[in-house]
This record gives sequence, structure tokens and C-alpha cells, in this order.
Amino acid sequence: MGLTPVPDDQLATIVTSLVMTRRPPLRPSASSALRLVHWLAPEPDKYRALFRRVGGPWLWYSRLAMDDARLSEIIRAPAVSVFAVVDRAGIEVGMVELDHAHPGVCELSYFGLVPELAGRGHGRWLMSEAMTRAWRADVTKVTVNTCTLDHPSALNFYRAQGFVAVKRTIETFPDPRALGLLPADAAPHIPLLASRR
Repeated sequence: MGLTPVPDDQLATIVTSLVMTRRPPLRPSASSALRLVHWLAPEPDKYRALFRRVGGPWLWYSRLAMDDARLSEIIRAPAVSVFAVVDRAGIEVGMVELDHAHPGVCELSYFGLVPELAGRGHGRWLMSEAMTRAWRADVTKVTVNTCTLDHPSALNFYRAQGFVAVKRTIETFPDPRALGLLPADAAPHIPLLASRR
């Protein structure tokens, strides 16, 4: 057993891949003051703003590092569906991104709410809404990844929703705070070791 050094400007995380191979029972969606709005052709800046609000505390950054052309190619692809979670005041407070690019499979690419909504039951409502849209007639499997940088309850939440863990990998990537893609005070629970560029 050994320790592998990680450069100060990098982060390392354990990624757990999960699958759901049976359509969950259709149950009425819990009542919520939130609603899901389909973004048919998301604008890159608007998408990035929501991505940052939802994922910044967990150091989501991949979409922040893409230029407009590459990001638009992904989020406007015919097989990809992007949804914003909107509160009663019309403020976007969460997101779901589904990718049906591979036959028979739906990838739950991004799923999350702003941290202020954690622990209020909105996650179960959102998962019910996401699964209703993920399980098209041709889908036989839904996949999702989570990692040790995610909310501490994320893995158990996915498992409670019917996902089964099938694989673990280690991922390293540049610290988005050091790159200036996220503020230095994002994710204060994860020490920023590198100086910002």
C-alpha cells in the first residue's frame, strides 16, 4: 500500500460509476414548489452560470473550461437534454442533463441542486423527474458517476434511488480554482494548495 503524490495544482478523486438496469416503479412525483424547465438550445453563458452555481461547491469544472463552440456542440446535441430546476420566483436552482447518445443507455451526466436546498427532499423529487425523462421506451440502462469531491451524501442518495455501484476509478485533474475557473473560496472543505494563475 502506498501513497501517490498529487501536484499542488491538481486534484484527485475516486469516481464511483453506478447503473440502474430496471425501470423504477412509476410513482407520483412528490409535490414540490420547484419545476423542471427544458432548455431546448441552451446558451453557453447561461448554461455555465447555472453549472457554476450548482457544481461550484463540488468543483465541477469541465464545462467551464470549454470554449463556446465545444460546449454548444455537447449541450445542443440531439441526444442531449438539459433541464433547469426553477423555483417559484423563476430563479434557476438546479439542473439535470441527460445523454441518450448510446443505444439503450441514458447517462445522467449532471444532476444537482444549489447547496441551500440540500436536505429538504427536493433531491428525491428531482430524481423522480429525471428518471421519468431518462427511461425512454428503448432504454435498458441508466448510468451516473459520482466522486469523493461530491456532496457527502451523493453516493448513498444514488444507491437509495435504485442505482448499483459497479466500478471505481481514480481521476486527477487541474484544480479549477488555481485555473481561475472557480473562485478561490469555492469548496472550502477541499484545501487549495496552488496559487491562482
